[in-house]
Amino acid sequence: MSLIQVTNLVAGYGAGAPILRDVDLSLQQGQIGVIAGPNGAGKSTLLKAIFGLLHIHSGDITHNDQSIIQLRADQLVQQGLAFVPQEFNVFDSMSVEENLQMGAFIRSDDLSDSIDQVYQYFPPLMEKRKQPAGQLSGGQRQMVAMGRALMSNPSLLLLDEPTAGLSPLFMEKIFERIIAVNKSGVTVLMVEQHARQALEIADIGFILVTGKNAYTDSGDALLHDDEVAKAFLGGVSTATYPQT
Repeated sequence: MSLIQVTNLVAGYGAGAPILRDVDLSLQQGQIGVIAGPNGAGKSTLLKAIFGLLHIHSGDITHNDQSIIQLRADQLVQQGLAFVPQEFNVFDSMSVEENLQMGAFIRSDDLSDSIDQVYQYFPPLMEKRKQPAGQLSGGQRQMVAMGRALMSNPSLLLLDEPTAGLSPLFMEKIFERIIAVNKSGVTVLMVEQHARQALEIADIGFILVTGKNAYTDSGDALLHDDEVAKAFLGGVSTATYPQT
């Protein structure tokens, strides 16, 4: 049984023409999934649709074999989903630790162990914990956003362009942290502009083109597909991210 299953999904913004057209996606518990493709392909739209932020024209989305297309975003958090948008993903005036506490709004138990776990995932945040998040670097802000999402103890973490605008060094750190979070048992589905590097850590990849599935295969298979590489990946990656 898939943790998250998207079937024949047609979705978009409001009642206008749909962006996604008969999209299929299936992700098993414990996997890292990567959604890639050209600009305007519907990648971020797909994540927003899964998280209940867009109008679903037709098709279905199931989580643990239960349809979730009628649920609001706050209800989906209760179901174990967490979403980190690309922009405006931290509370600038709040401290790092206050941001993390905001991520646990559905919880009534002691948060100290979870906060400590976030600091283990993202060590730079420990020394910045009392600092307003708006004063952090872009990479550190992304760590705060991911850490806050993890405070709800999700089974599925949705990441929209987690390395957008980051330096190569911080991009590598973010990918390493995504692997660590996944190894702890959190399934990850992310949209990523650095498709080659993302597919290197992916169990499965989904290439979208103009709102439709173009290719679906393991990350390794897509990396070694000449047609995919020529059309969507470009260049040769030298980055290597540890899997253990």
